[in-house]
Amino acid sequence: MARARLRVVAGRAGGRRLVAPRGIRPTAERVREALFASLGDAFVDVAVLDLYACSGALALEALSRGAGRAVLVDDAPAAVAACEANAATIGFADRARVRRAATVAFVTGSPPPEAPFALVLLDPPYDAAATEVPAALAGLVRPGWLTSDARVVVETAAAAAEPVALSGLVVRSRRRYGDTLLTTLVPA
Repeated sequence: MARARLRVVAGRAGGRRLVAPRGIRPTAERVREALFASLGDAFVDVAVLDLYACSGALALEALSRGAGRAVLVDDAPAAVAACEANAATIGFADRARVRRAATVAFVTGSPPPEAPFALVLLDPPYDAAATEVPAALAGLVRPGWLTSDARVVVETAAAAAEPVALSGLVVRSRRRYGDTLLTTLVPA
Protein backbone atom coordinates (compact mmCIF):
# COMPACT_ATOMS: atom_id res chain seq x y z
CA MET A 1 0.00 0.00 0.00
CA ALA A 2 1.23 3.47 -0.81
CA ARG A 3 0.23 6.81 0.58
CA ALA A 4 -1.65 8.41 -2.27
CA ARG A 5 -2.39 12.08 -2.74
CA LEU A 6 -5.84 11.29 -1.50
CA ARG A 7 -7.76 12.94 1.29
CA VAL A 8 -11.27 13.40 2.59
CA VAL A 9 -12.52 16.63 1.02
CA ALA A 10 -15.03 17.93 3.57
CA GLY A 11 -17.05 17.24 6.69
CA ARG A 12 -15.96 15.91 10.05
CA ALA A 13 -12.85 14.20 8.64
CA GLY A 14 -12.14 16.86 6.00
CA GLY A 15 -8.47 17.13 5.11
CA ARG A 16 -7.52 13.74 6.58
CA ARG A 17 -5.18 11.71 4.38
CA LEU A 18 -6.12 8.29 3.04
CA VAL A 19 -4.00 5.40 1.79
CA ALA A 20 -4.69 3.56 -1.43
CA PRO A 21 -3.42 0.37 -3.03
CA ARG A 22 -0.71 0.85 -5.64
CA GLY A 23 -1.83 1.17 -9.25
CA ILE A 24 -5.37 2.36 -8.56
CA ARG A 25 -7.31 5.22 -10.10
CA PRO A 26 -8.99 6.94 -7.15
CA THR A 27 -11.90 9.27 -7.76
CA ALA A 28 -10.41 12.75 -8.04
CA GLU A 29 -11.12 15.14 -5.18
CA ARG A 30 -12.82 17.63 -7.49
CA VAL A 31 -15.14 14.87 -8.75
CA ARG A 32 -15.98 13.79 -5.18
CA GLU A 33 -16.62 17.42 -4.24
CA ALA A 34 -18.93 17.89 -7.25
CA LEU A 35 -20.71 14.60 -6.57
CA PHE A 36 -21.53 15.41 -2.98
CA ALA A 37 -22.46 18.99 -3.81
CA SER A 38 -24.98 17.64 -6.34
CA LEU A 39 -26.45 15.28 -3.74
CA GLY A 40 -27.00 17.99 -1.15
CA ASP A 41 -28.15 16.54 2.15
CA ALA A 42 -29.88 13.53 0.56
CA PHE A 43 -27.45 11.13 2.23
CA VAL A 44 -27.43 12.47 5.81
CA ASP A 45 -28.07 9.72 8.41
CA VAL A 46 -28.61 7.05 5.74
CA ALA A 47 -26.90 3.80 4.77
CA VAL A 48 -24.32 3.97 1.98
CA LEU A 49 -23.03 1.12 -0.17
CA ASP A 50 -19.63 1.60 -1.85
CA LEU A 51 -19.04 -1.04 -4.53
CA TYR A 52 -15.53 -1.42 -5.99
CA ALA A 53 -14.49 0.55 -2.90
CA CYS A 54 -10.69 0.38 -3.43
CA SER A 55 -9.52 2.94 -0.85
CA GLY A 56 -13.01 3.59 0.49
CA ALA A 57 -12.69 7.30 -0.33
CA LEU A 58 -16.27 7.63 -1.61
CA ALA A 59 -17.97 5.97 1.36
CA LEU A 60 -15.67 7.68 3.85
CA GLU A 61 -16.44 11.03 2.23
CA ALA A 62 -20.16 10.27 2.69
CA LEU A 63 -19.60 9.34 6.35
CA SER A 64 -17.56 12.50 6.89
CA ARG A 65 -20.45 14.54 5.48
CA GLY A 66 -23.10 12.93 7.66
CA ALA A 67 -24.07 9.48 6.36
CA GLY A 68 -25.05 7.15 9.17
CA ARG A 69 -23.26 3.95 8.17
CA ALA A 70 -21.53 2.39 5.18
CA VAL A 71 -20.69 -0.95 3.67
CA LEU A 72 -17.53 -0.98 1.54
CA VAL A 73 -17.10 -3.88 -0.89
CA ASP A 74 -14.03 -4.89 -2.87
CA ASP A 75 -12.52 -8.22 -3.83
CA ALA A 76 -8.83 -7.23 -3.78
CA PRO A 77 -7.04 -7.94 -0.48
CA ALA A 78 -5.00 -4.71 -0.77
CA ALA A 79 -8.19 -2.69 -1.27
CA VAL A 80 -9.87 -4.31 1.73
CA ALA A 81 -6.79 -3.54 3.85
CA ALA A 82 -6.80 0.09 2.63
CA CYS A 83 -10.51 0.50 3.41
CA GLU A 84 -10.09 -0.92 6.90
CA ALA A 85 -7.01 1.20 7.60
CA ASN A 86 -8.66 4.38 6.31
CA ALA A 87 -11.86 3.85 8.29
CA ALA A 88 -9.86 3.28 11.46
CA THR A 89 -7.46 6.18 10.87
CA ILE A 90 -10.19 8.76 10.42
CA GLY A 91 -12.37 7.38 13.22
CA PHE A 92 -15.17 5.69 11.28
CA ALA A 93 -14.40 2.02 11.99
CA ASP A 94 -17.60 1.73 14.04
CA ARG A 95 -19.76 3.02 11.15
CA ALA A 96 -17.97 1.42 8.18
CA ARG A 97 -18.12 -2.31 7.54
CA VAL A 98 -15.68 -3.65 4.96
CA ARG A 99 -16.55 -6.80 3.02
CA ARG A 100 -14.22 -8.75 0.77
CA ALA A 101 -16.36 -9.91 -2.14
CA ALA A 102 -16.77 -9.50 -5.87
CA THR A 103 -19.38 -6.80 -6.47
CA VAL A 104 -21.73 -8.79 -8.69
CA ALA A 105 -21.63 -11.78 -6.35
CA PHE A 106 -22.29 -9.48 -3.38
CA VAL A 107 -25.36 -7.77 -4.88
CA THR A 108 -26.86 -11.03 -6.18
CA GLY A 109 -26.90 -12.41 -2.64
CA SER A 110 -29.17 -11.37 0.20
CA PRO A 111 -29.04 -7.71 1.24
CA PRO A 112 -26.80 -7.13 4.29
CA PRO A 113 -28.26 -5.96 7.62
CA GLU A 114 -27.39 -2.33 6.78
CA ALA A 115 -29.79 -2.36 3.79
CA PRO A 116 -31.79 -0.77 2.35
CA PHE A 117 -29.30 1.77 0.99
CA ALA A 118 -30.16 5.38 0.16
CA LEU A 119 -26.85 5.99 -1.62
CA VAL A 120 -24.96 3.46 -3.72
CA LEU A 121 -21.61 4.36 -5.27
CA LEU A 122 -20.15 2.24 -8.08
CA ASP A 123 -16.63 3.03 -9.27
CA PRO A 124 -15.57 -0.07 -11.21
CA PRO A 125 -12.27 -0.35 -13.06
CA TYR A 126 -12.91 1.53 -16.29
CA ASP A 127 -12.04 -1.51 -18.42
CA ALA A 128 -14.61 -3.66 -16.61
CA ALA A 129 -17.47 -1.15 -16.39
CA ALA A 130 -19.30 -2.25 -19.56
CA THR A 131 -19.75 -5.82 -18.33
CA GLU A 132 -19.86 -5.32 -14.56
CA VAL A 133 -22.20 -2.33 -14.18
CA PRO A 134 -25.33 -3.82 -15.81
CA ALA A 135 -25.03 -6.98 -13.68
CA ALA A 136 -24.47 -4.95 -10.50
CA LEU A 137 -27.46 -2.70 -11.23
CA ALA A 138 -29.65 -5.74 -11.88
CA GLY A 139 -28.72 -7.05 -8.44
CA LEU A 140 -29.46 -3.73 -6.76
CA VAL A 141 -33.02 -3.44 -8.08
CA ARG A 142 -34.02 -6.64 -6.30
CA PRO A 143 -36.15 -6.18 -3.16
CA GLY A 144 -34.43 -5.02 0.00
CA TRP A 145 -31.40 -3.30 -1.49
CA LEU A 146 -32.54 0.28 -2.15
CA THR A 147 -34.75 2.81 -0.39
CA SER A 148 -37.59 4.26 -2.47
CA ASP A 149 -35.65 7.54 -2.84
CA ALA A 150 -32.20 6.00 -3.37
CA ARG A 151 -29.52 7.44 -5.59
CA VAL A 152 -27.18 5.10 -7.43
CA VAL A 153 -24.10 6.88 -8.77
CA VAL A 154 -21.97 5.13 -11.40
CA GLU A 155 -18.50 6.44 -12.27
CA THR A 156 -17.15 5.51 -15.70
CA ALA A 157 -14.72 6.86 -18.25
CA ALA A 158 -16.35 9.70 -20.16
CA ALA A 159 -15.31 8.07 -23.44
CA ALA A 160 -17.01 4.77 -22.57
CA ALA A 161 -20.59 3.86 -23.33
CA GLU A 162 -22.85 5.50 -20.77
CA PRO A 163 -24.66 3.29 -18.27
CA VAL A 164 -28.25 2.90 -19.28
CA ALA A 165 -31.30 2.64 -17.13
CA LEU A 166 -32.89 -0.74 -16.71
CA SER A 167 -36.14 -1.97 -15.33
CA GLY A 168 -36.45 -0.40 -11.91
CA LEU A 169 -33.98 2.47 -12.38
CA VAL A 170 -34.03 5.65 -14.47
CA VAL A 171 -31.28 8.13 -15.27
CA ARG A 172 -31.62 11.30 -13.22
CA SER A 173 -28.46 13.04 -14.42
CA ARG A 174 -25.19 12.65 -16.27
CA ARG A 175 -22.29 14.94 -15.50
CA ARG A 176 -18.86 14.94 -17.08
CA TYR A 177 -15.73 15.99 -15.20
CA GLY A 178 -12.74 15.79 -17.53
CA ASP A 179 -12.32 12.11 -18.40
CA THR A 180 -14.88 11.01 -15.78
CA LEU A 181 -18.63 10.58 -16.23
CA LEU A 182 -20.97 10.38 -13.24
CA THR A 183 -24.39 8.91 -13.98
CA THR A 184 -27.01 9.13 -11.25
CA LEU A 185 -29.87 6.66 -11.34
CA VAL A 186 -32.99 6.62 -9.16
CA PRO A 187 -35.70 4.02 -8.62
CA ALA A 188 -38.43 4.15 -11.27
